[in-house]
Amino acid sequence: MKPYIEIAGRKIGYDFPPLVIAEIGINHGGSLDVAKEMVDSAARAGVEMIKHQTHIVDDEMSREAKNTVPAHTKESIYEIMQSCALSEKEEYELMNYVQSKGMIFISTPFSRAAADRLISWDVPGFKIGSGECNNHPLLEHIASFGKPMILSTGMNDLASVEKSVAILKRHGVDFALLHTTNIYPTPDHLVRLGAMSQLQEAFPDAVVGLSDHTITNHACFGAVALGASILERHYTDHMQRQGPDIVCSMDEKSCAELIEGAKILQLQRGGEKKPVAEEQATIDFAFATVCTISPVKKGETFTKENIWVKRPGKGGILAEHYESILGKTAATDLEVDYQVKWEDVTN
Repeated sequence: MKPYIEIAGRKIGYDFPPLVIAEIGINHGGSLDVAKEMVDSAARAGVEMIKHQTHIVDDEMSREAKNTVPAHTKESIYEIMQSCALSEKEEYELMNYVQSKGMIFISTPFSRAAADRLISWDVPGFKIGSGECNNHPLLEHIASFGKPMILSTGMNDLASVEKSVAILKRHGVDFALLHTTNIYPTPDHLVRLGAMSQLQEAFPDAVVGLSDHTITNHACFGAVALGASILERHYTDHMQRQGPDIVCSMDEKSCAELIEGAKILQLQRGGEKKPVAEEQATIDFAFATVCTISPVKKGETFTKENIWVKRPGKGGILAEHYESILGKTAATDLEVDYQVKWEDVTN
């Protein structure tokens, strides 16, 4: 069996159906009621795991963040997170609401205080955002809890990821690595699914997947075909919501399609190039065998004028041996349209 991790009883790895993580993140805009509506929608779509973002803004950012405006927004990152952050009481209620729907709740802590809040609730695992992939002090702190960690690796190269993986291994935590492109939305030519394959090659003992910021499911489907075990996309109950991440979010219909399609592709991927036992019934009629096209007397030479290849493929000499039969002689009299067998051929 290939590597796998387990979060709240859900086994995650190549040999299991891909886990689709619906990231509500900050799409609720700071409203617990909206967050619950999104949870209800995700439950209808068949989501197994909801991912939130835990923001304790003053522990997360310095005052300089008030002057830093992300490329895909008009407000500073400080203002965005301050307006979208749920209080501790609200987030705890959200976690319980997710779990009451039979789904797994995890979150991305963006600070030490956020991580401490989550571990005080005994969350079953942590999601680490790409921005924290090279935040070694925070990684050390979270890894010390011993919980499984899903690490996004956007904006980092393999050498940087290797340093982070070393921290996780030193603490003995189970982990997964997600390839990510942190552009919102991500254009198709910058998805780079080959980078996910590189992660798997560089870290063969890791579970790998894709955290996707495109506007369709295509990248996720391609990732599953290449071996992804985790698919993460931002989630909203409908696309008319306002927020910086809505544009690259999936809605209920798209999410349901992703879950179904990912399960199908997981069954279809892999394998090796050889016939399968279930093809034998088709082989029996679809392959061709050597047949006489005119009567052949005992001792007569087999030539292109008296033998050719015809279906079915059961009971005679397969067509691939046709050339080797030419020039040999018949061991007995053969009637026309007869499937030649090896015992009918002599030198």
